Amino acid sequence: MPMDSSLPLVVNRSVGMPLHLQVAEQFRAAVVDGRLQAGHRLPSTRDLARQLGVSRAVAQSAYDQLQAEGWIEGRTGAGTFVTDVAPLRPAERRRTTFHPPPERDLLTLRPGIPFIDPTPDPGWRRAWREVSAQSPPRGYDDAAGLPALRVALAEHVGRVRGIACGPENILVTNGTVHGLRLLLAVMQRPGDRIAIEDPGYLNAVAAAHDHGLAIVDVPVDRDGLQVSALTDDLPAVYVTPSHQYPLGGRLPVARRNELIRWARRTEAMLIEDDYDSEFRFDVAPLPALAQLDLDRVVHLGTLSKTLSPALRLGWLVASDATVDRLATFRANSGDWPGWPMQAALLSMLRDGYLDQVIRKHRRRYAERRTHTCSVLAPYGRIIGQDAGLHITLLLPDHLDDREVSARAREAGVAVAPLSDYRRSIPGPPGLVIGYATPTTDDLNRALTILTEVMF
Repeated sequence: MPMDSSLPLVVNRSVGMPLHLQVAEQFRAAVVDGRLQAGHRLPSTRDLARQLGVSRAVAQSAYDQLQAEGWIEGRTGAGTFVTDVAPLRPAERRRTTFHPPPERDLLTLRPGIPFIDPTPDPGWRRAWREVSAQSPPRGYDDAAGLPALRVALAEHVGRVRGIACGPENILVTNGTVHGLRLLLAVMQRPGDRIAIEDPGYLNAVAAAHDHGLAIVDVPVDRDGLQVSALTDDLPAVYVTPSHQYPLGGRLPVARRNELIRWARRTEAMLIEDDYDSEFRFDVAPLPALAQLDLDRVVHLGTLSKTLSPALRLGWLVASDATVDRLATFRANSGDWPGWPMQAALLSMLRDGYLDQVIRKHRRRYAERRTHTCSVLAPYGRIIGQDAGLHITLLLPDHLDDREVSARAREAGVAVAPLSDYRRSIPGPPGLVIGYATPTTDDLNRALTILTEVMF
């Protein structure tokens, strides 16, 4: 039975509730009040995304949530259908409102979130004491970032990432996604094409969708982006060469050179998300792609994987002409990090605190990586274990990674299915398992639960 195309579904980006949860809540309401009945066939995620004006990832996440709760079911080769859910009586309906289990009540193995020590250490307190002893700037600060911080960041990325640059090449951002969105808003036009790794970073895909860009899915292998798959008519490529997200490949030097030669020949822009570059466990980090050609590469860095995602602070490294364009645009929008946060980062860079944190965490994450791999090795093939804050566990083909993820969530563990990161290029099922966030005890408990629900 086809779904009634007149069913009103809307999303509101001005409220705090995530878009996929808004969509899921409206589907539940439609089932409860009888507008959707058992056996109704739902639209494909592509059609739903087009109807709502959201990314396909949002639509897929909404369906994943509903399927995990038992409201809908997927039938191979047929589509997605409403299950036989008995409606609540009106009195029960008023008393019962569904709220997804909050993440804080789950043991999380989600990737990309560092360990946060609940006790602030002396370096952190020292930085904020230094900020509190200063007077704020008179008037508005520089749209490109605090000048002294840009000098310190230029030194930092030159020392740890091998990028020869000056403060004129630095723009302080609210993090990687903020820098990407700013870059797309200024340097690209709606309808332009951009190549993104598949599987790849969902927030990068969402940013491209929101700016009206046409996404070209590019395959990856064990080494990362397959440069040979790029066509000459692409004006921009988003790539994670240090630790491909989520499979974990490291783009080798030969392929980096090939990518730079392609960009020079086609005059394309390469957007380098320096994801997880700080944490390598086998050898020293490879130099950044931007080291090879700062005229063709825009480099995005962040503190989210070292200090905390809540800081909302990062940097963009590009040619001085690109930085000038971005700063001019931002001066009119007023969208840049506040002075106190920038001043605190400057203090952390000057006294070596950031380096200390990275060294300490590198040791912690290496131990956790080794332990996580040893526990999960019998359950599949582990890839991407040489760097970063997560591994990817490839599962046997007969398993559905979304079903495994749903069972884990029901048992109290949040873990991301690899299928969530795929768009058009198929591949084996898997789980993207972050090991940085929980305490050691919570990590052990979460891994135990995950192995119990795996099969």
